[in-house]
Amino acid sequence: MDRMNFLSFLFLCLTSVATGNKANKHKPWIETEYQGIVMENDNTVLLNPPLFALDKDAPLHYAGEICGFRVHNGPSGSGSVQFEAVVLDRSTGEGLVRSKEPLDCESQREHSFTIQAYDCGEGPDGVNSKKSHKATVHVRVNDVNEFSPVFVERRYEASVPEGRLFDRIVRAEALDADCSPQYSQICFYDIITPNVPFAIDNDGNIKNTEPLDSKRQRVHTFWVTAFDCGKNRAQADAQVVVTVKPSCKPGWIGWTKRVEYTPGSGSIPLFPSLHLETCEETVWNIQATVELQTGHIGKGCDRDSYSDRSVRRLCGAVRGEVDLLPPPSPAANWTSALPTLPSSDSSLVFSFNGSNHVAVVPDSVVSALSGDHFTLQLWMRRGGANIQPATTQTRGNHKEEETIVCSTVKNDDSFSHYSLSVHGCRLSLFYWPDVSAARPVKFLWKLEQVCDSEWHHLSLSVQFPSVTLYVDGVTFDPALIHDNGAIPNPAPHQRMYIGACWEPEEKQKEILNNTIPEGKDSVKYVGGYHGLLSGVTVRPGSVEPHSVVECLYACREGLDFGDLETLGSGMKVHVNPSQSVLVLEGDDIESFNRAVQQVTYRNSLRFATPGVRPLKLTTSLRCFNEESCLSLKQLEGYLVVLQPDAPQISLSGVGPHLARPAPEFEGPRGVPLFPELRIVCSLSHAVNTAAQGMEGGALMSDAVAHTLDGCEVQPLGEELNPEREELLVDMDVVRERGLEIINTTAYIAITGAESISVYEDVLRSVRYRLAKGSARFERRFRLSCSEMNGRYTSNELTLEVNFLHSLDSLYHPSHLLASQQQFLHPSHHSGELSGHTLPNPHRNSVVPGAATVIIMVCVGFLVVMVILGVFRIRSIHRRGEGARGGAKEGGSQWDDSALTIIVNPMESYESRMGISADTEGEGEEDEEVAESPDDASDDQRIIIKKEGRDGNARRY
Repeated sequence: MDRMNFLSFLFLCLTSVATGNKANKHKPWIETEYQGIVMENDNTVLLNPPLFALDKDAPLHYAGEICGFRVHNGPSGSGSVQFEAVVLDRSTGEGLVRSKEPLDCESQREHSFTIQAYDCGEGPDGVNSKKSHKATVHVRVNDVNEFSPVFVERRYEASVPEGRLFDRIVRAEALDADCSPQYSQICFYDIITPNVPFAIDNDGNIKNTEPLDSKRQRVHTFWVTAFDCGKNRAQADAQVVVTVKPSCKPGWIGWTKRVEYTPGSGSIPLFPSLHLETCEETVWNIQATVELQTGHIGKGCDRDSYSDRSVRRLCGAVRGEVDLLPPPSPAANWTSALPTLPSSDSSLVFSFNGSNHVAVVPDSVVSALSGDHFTLQLWMRRGGANIQPATTQTRGNHKEEETIVCSTVKNDDSFSHYSLSVHGCRLSLFYWPDVSAARPVKFLWKLEQVCDSEWHHLSLSVQFPSVTLYVDGVTFDPALIHDNGAIPNPAPHQRMYIGACWEPEEKQKEILNNTIPEGKDSVKYVGGYHGLLSGVTVRPGSVEPHSVVECLYACREGLDFGDLETLGSGMKVHVNPSQSVLVLEGDDIESFNRAVQQVTYRNSLRFATPGVRPLKLTTSLRCFNEESCLSLKQLEGYLVVLQPDAPQISLSGVGPHLARPAPEFEGPRGVPLFPELRIVCSLSHAVNTAAQGMEGGALMSDAVAHTLDGCEVQPLGEELNPEREELLVDMDVVRERGLEIINTTAYIAITGAESISVYEDVLRSVRYRLAKGSARFERRFRLSCSEMNGRYTSNELTLEVNFLHSLDSLYHPSHLLASQQQFLHPSHHSGELSGHTLPNPHRNSVVPGAATVIIMVCVGFLVVMVILGVFRIRSIHRRGEGARGGAKEGGSQWDDSALTIIVNPMESYESRMGISADTEGEGEEDEEVAESPDDASDDQRIIIKKEGRDGNARRY
């Protein structure tokens, strides 16, 4: 049994050995990595090491032979698509790698993929074939010099100053599209134009070989070419143009000395083509200061040309201010002795000489200024113009304080005192809340604006113990000083001085006894102010908001910057509050030049003040080498604001005649003079009609919304008689709009900046009223308006008012004769006719009045009646002589017993005035003769019916 098992095992082993001799035992073997090279114009890859696959089963047939190679994707995933591997010798395992299509080095220079070898297996059918491991193949595509250099630009331009040698004027650059460094690099450039004073290096830098002379040759033109390292020449040569500039002078180029500004054009650039030339000097900081000088215009710049009170209303200030320096008038005579100076705006400028020019405000005005909450505002200019030097005394080397306002007011049961003064470049407010108890406090500000001899706006808001100062709309904080020195208490007497302060009698006893010397001459002025003041107002109560203060000071013209978003990096712009100085700072010349060209002038006034505004440009440069840094001189020019188009203010809708029955004028409300008044403002400007195919030019008128600042109604001829006639105005409308009115016998003046519609409403409410029995025959009025403080005026609208009378009282011939004598002899005293004053015979009246027409008709009627009477008397006399002489009956005689005359004395007046009138006149006249038994008196009646609308009047 055991023997049988052993034989079976032995047979199995022999069978296995026989079968194992035929099996494919080993895998093919290849290198793990290959480096290959292929040319752009070839597809065979040269590998290093060569491609051989080995198999340990050799020399067995099939099992030891290599049947093929397989290519797999590499890291890029595209190698298997572009390459293939083939077997050259199956027994040796030699293989070849090649590309399926031509390769382009410019599109892809490196390729990577994997390759794997496999044997032929155990038989011809490849059963049980084995694969080798995967080997990485790196193939580099070698470049072929197939491209020529190409210049980046076909034309190169440069500008250089004459007389200097430069290391580089301009750089020409060419590129080659080949992929390899050998063929893609530009090895050298060459100037192909002969005999030019220029050279070019291998990097394309062009320089001059000798100093250039702009007079000898201003422009040099030549051609350059390029070669790559494969000696291919550029496809097209490049042109180089070098312009020789005259000797460089550092400074601003493009400066225009005169700049014109048309009012209403918004903002315009002042330096549109200005740029800085540094002549290749390296600078690291540039600072330019543009200064617009407007000190000669009004109070330092173009502001609203309205009165200070009107500007306050336009700015929304709280009402209730008291004008301490009003225009001289019978009601405000404390400024009549102060000298005034002309001003281009509407304000009144008062001059103070530091000695005897003092304004003493009346007690009636000071009484309304009590309280420790108030706002003091004023315009100030130290020194002023055309003023003699100050005569202030000196204490050592320091001048005395100059007092602007000095005031003591009564607050219920106490007195408070304050004074605003200037001393050198310091402004101080000395405030004493209670002169009998509290200690005084001094608020001090050190300001350059106080001593620069320019106009400045000061707004001092006192809400004790808080004090706020605005100078030109900018807030300044004070230094608080509690003055504990020996200061005599101000006498408890209410008074206020402008331009100085008072000093009581030298005797301290009188001060302690609270006695005040009587009489103006006994008061000595101290601390006189030397300079100009304007618009000094005090408003008791709450302080003004900051927005109102800024509006009061706001300039309507100034310097500005066009677009801050266009500023380059490192650029800074600063404009002072008055917008008269603009500072630019930067470190890059190109950015700085662009910024300078963005500096603009703006003027928001529609009717800007024409004239010249001087301009200055100051430049400061900082260089790395401070010793050789450039120094630029200051540039000076001027801005000319042209004359604006004048507005036409047209008044219409009135008269020229207004006829009403006399009793209507004697009513309690009188008769409105201008019920249908119309005011229109328009601008006329030239239009270029040539561009529209029209010959010549034309004027175009545009209706605009304006603000009037005054209208005046004035009676022509003699002034109004306050006992018989008056002009009435709706005061509710005037007060509601905050307007001011002056109503005298010579005129009515309505002032204040307001819209046209408001002035129309006010003027339509103007009425003319007469006292009972005071009607005249005619009265003429003139209406006119203005804006911009009288700078532009309207047409003068004249209205003739006619009073229509009933003529029942004018039927007696003797009465008419008296009227005729007064009319025919104007040199005599006019007197009164039936209670009516005759019109002034010297007036220039184009159309005769109704009373004149009536008198002339009546006189003519009287003459006719006298002639007829004389004629009839003579006829009767002849008939009487014929009867005594036995004359025959039947002689000629005129039987006028039934004579009737109908006269319409208003017919001629109706034809001109358009008034419908029906007149009936019946008269019977019988002489005392036998043929006329009835004796009837003259009877004449004239009936007038008015069927017309009131005339409308307008006037400035």
